[in-house]
Amino acid sequence: MLSQENFKPVTLSDRDFFTRYYAHYPQTHSDNTFTNMVCWNHYAHYQYAYVQKNLIISSTIGDITRFRPPVGPREPGLLRSLIKLASDISDNEPIVLIDQENARWMREICPGINLVPDRNHYEYVYRSEDLAELPGKNYLTIRREINKFRRNCTSSLEPIKKENWEEVKRFLIEWCEWKGCENDQVLAHEKEAVFFAIDHFNELVLKGLIIRVFSKIGAMSLFEQLDTDTALVHFEKGLPDCEGIYKVINTETAAFLANKYSYINRESDLGIAGLREAKMRYHPHHMVEVYSLKRDS
Repeated sequence: MLSQENFKPVTLSDRDFFTRYYAHYPQTHSDNTFTNMVCWNHYAHYQYAYVQKNLIISSTIGDITRFRPPVGPREPGLLRSLIKLASDISDNEPIVLIDQENARWMREICPGINLVPDRNHYEYVYRSEDLAELPGKNYLTIRREINKFRRNCTSSLEPIKKENWEEVKRFLIEWCEWKGCENDQVLAHEKEAVFFAIDHFNELVLKGLIIRVFSKIGAMSLFEQLDTDTALVHFEKGLPDCEGIYKVINTETAAFLANKYSYINRESDLGIAGLREAKMRYHPHHMVEVYSLKRDS
């Protein structure tokens, strides 16, 4: 029987285990990636269990612990045990971020199970070439804004590397002051997550780009491989010094990735109306749809 004693904290030293395991069971949602877990561990307190050759992840935010479906060979008994454990200790959404394939399997094993779409955590996946080239009428306004940026701002592009890590962190401090991180808990946690990513850049096998505007860093992006055909953009930040810079870092990142990856996952909108509108403007190729288990009241 699965229990809380099976779980232990996710730490940086677990990287090789997750790398090997995900090579056999590639993930489609960013939340399960090792980089996401270690960067946000201060906030979500990720733990994992390895039981019956299956990986099970949990996170605890505040005093609420929620679980992810098992990753590994199908074990109906383990699934039932997880549902019982999660229902005993969690809130009314004990298992979250259930992808479509797992949702079908869970419905087969537990007919009548109450799985509901979680639109706020659907992730946006785009064709790399679309983001890089911005073809046709759909992207006309974005192309105009990028052209305006290039007319008005002297800029250059360079990779993130050891020599500019400290400068990137100074940029992030400035970004946080502009965004008012001290008054926004989520942004404050995000700042800490990005700092962790920079401090462990090589260990996490990350890559990144910066755009300099008049020689000063004005935008940055951090990304990695999600699977053999998809890149994942974890962080993208920009300062308001030159209008259109977010669109430029977006398309420059896509151009950098397009030679190796057909798709780019740009994560979810978390239900934020303005962010959802911005992500939809780029016309996703498809969404990574996820569900939550709702406990019957």
